[in-house]
Amino acid sequence: MMISSYCLTPSETASSLWAGWSLPLLGRQYLDILTSWYCSFQDCCRSGDCRISNNLTGLASDLSVRLHGQHLARELVLTAVRGYLEPPQPHKALALSFHGWSGTGKNFVARLLAENLYRDGLRSDCVKVFIATFHFPHPKYVDLYQEQLTSQIRKTQERCPQTLFIFDEAEKLHPGLLEALRSHLEAQAPENHRVESPRTVFLFLSNLGGSVINEAVLNLLMAGWSREDIKLDHLVPQLEAEIAKSTDSGFGQSRLVKENLIDFFVPFLPLEYRHVRLCARDAFLSQELPYTEEALDQIAKMMVYVPKEEQLFSSQGCKSISQRINYFLP
Repeated sequence: MMISSYCLTPSETASSLWAGWSLPLLGRQYLDILTSWYCSFQDCCRSGDCRISNNLTGLASDLSVRLHGQHLARELVLTAVRGYLEPPQPHKALALSFHGWSGTGKNFVARLLAENLYRDGLRSDCVKVFIATFHFPHPKYVDLYQEQLTSQIRKTQERCPQTLFIFDEAEKLHPGLLEALRSHLEAQAPENHRVESPRTVFLFLSNLGGSVINEAVLNLLMAGWSREDIKLDHLVPQLEAEIAKSTDSGFGQSRLVKENLIDFFVPFLPLEYRHVRLCARDAFLSQELPYTEEALDQIAKMMVYVPKEEQLFSSQGCKSISQRINYFLP
């Protein structure tokens, strides 16, 4: 029997096959053992999306092979997610805040997380993506948005034992919406600690702090540092300070930041010419199209590089690369 949209445990399969029949006691005991063995390999739930994979090996591989120029994000995201999923009972949701220029890989890493934690990736019922300017465009409706957001989070957590919420353009979220999220990010009080609390991961994606990251990376490179030798300590303190003093965004002034409810601020470094070439190569390979080294160079040279004197960093990262390869198709 082929099941494409959801998975059944052995006991659920047996129930569907033997509806109206009762199994002998020995048969039921055997079925319980088989179910326990089956669920040791994948999450089983009574309702909703059972297709939780938590493929950390696949995530490590994807971050290593498919993500370019982001050794800090690769290491920090993998360590944070693994550390959150391994303990049997997390005391709070995991909150990661991705910061950097557009096109540096923030949305790409969010997609890789969804694809490796859930068999259906971003299409999973347990994954919700919110874009600030699209889902919450009008400040005058913030009270309505708060109710809708809180309801969406609650219903998703009731449906799924593990959930992923992605907030793109987080710096543009209304302060009222950020406040509505606070209770979901706080640590659970011992008296409210349930036997089976849902695991929840919050991702905040933002351009906020991107210029500070770029300036720090440029200074280190100009001082003779290798890009791969840059550490989190070189960037995160400056990034956090920039976020906290930002007056153009409510994110830095929110209680999420001030009360340290964000577990990790993840800096995404500006991408260089060599990284853009790799993005172009991947775009060809993803469409199973042939390419030449000359074509990769030509695509990389189409991008604008900054600062004006050094011309080290692609101003758009790898954004729009997939569209640019159309110029080089036979």
